[in-house]
Amino acid sequence: MMDFVTVILIAIGLAMDAFAVSIAKGISVERNRRRSAFFLASLFGGFQALMPVIGWFAGLGLRDTIMEVDHWVAFGLLSFIGAKMIYDSTKSEDAKETAVTLSVALVLALATSIDALMVGLSFAFLEISILVPVLVIGVVTLVLSYSGFTFGSKMGAIFGRKVRVIGGLILILIGIRILIEHTL
Repeated sequence: MMDFVTVILIAIGLAMDAFAVSIAKGISVERNRRRSAFFLASLFGGFQALMPVIGWFAGLGLRDTIMEVDHWVAFGLLSFIGAKMIYDSTKSEDAKETAVTLSVALVLALATSIDALMVGLSFAFLEISILVPVLVIGVVTLVLSYSGFTFGSKMGAIFGRKVRVIGGLILILIGIRILIEHTL
């Protein structure tokens, strides 16, 4: 059994990408902010909890295959969404996002939770029970994502389109960081 402090630290570490992406999405959403914040945070928390379970069950058999492509998938998804945010910031005021769409939210949730899959694999290798870590990871991610979205919404309301460009750049930079960390 892993001690609780270690589980909390793992959960916070895994939630950081979701937190940063939540800030970026909070910047770009104009209306329905509370609903969008809860929706996105719930998906992020759910995916962060689900992916370690998938990794845990996958075990040793798929480890090498997953590790060869996970960083490329995350990079591609985050870069695409970031570029779309930058492009959308150039549109007229009528083209602003009113809420987070399901398709975008699912892509972001998947992209930010791939590392959690690897954590699940490591839990399986270390023969660690998965239930408590998964619950903690999900809750921590939900809380941090909701907080990040709320913060981003306030920034977007104050600074407008320029902050949406910054939000898009943040997503692209997170994708690049993931790619660099896994290829070096």
